[in-house]
Amino acid sequence: MRSYEAAARIDASPEQVWTLLVDVGSWRDWDSGVDRVDGRVALGEELTLYATMIRDRPFSVTVTEIRPREVMRWRGGLPLGLAVIERTYHLDAQEDGSTVLTVREDHTGPLAALLARSTPDLNPSFRQFCEGLKARAEGRTSRPTG
Repeated sequence: MRSYEAAARIDASPEQVWTLLVDVGSWRDWDSGVDRVDGRVALGEELTLYATMIRDRPFSVTVTEIRPREVMRWRGGLPLGLAVIERTYHLDAQEDGSTVLTVREDHTGPLAALLARSTPDLNPSFRQFCEGLKARAEGRTSRPTG
């Protein structure tokens, strides 16, 4: 299994962070790693992500779990479970009113290693995503220039 992960502590409530997180149509406004996201966040719905690092290869996923203000999970990959890509956005409410956002993606299945060879390191992209969402939620500059 191959995994990627990033996290950020955000000075905003889980409700505020969740609202930004599920508004996938506006991600490009605060994450320079996203060209656009097509679709809507709802259980069983398909989303297609167009990332700047792999513009020639959009990433389609199905929303498999939604727990408002806590978790959003997507699943994609190759047919028949040959390679499964599962991305989880987890919000952890803190006692001081802030939120810890963790983004994690796991690649599993018999062909996951083959898929990994053509997948760039996603950790920098996930860190950029967390920092962009943090900046937007905290009312700072919206679209990073990194």
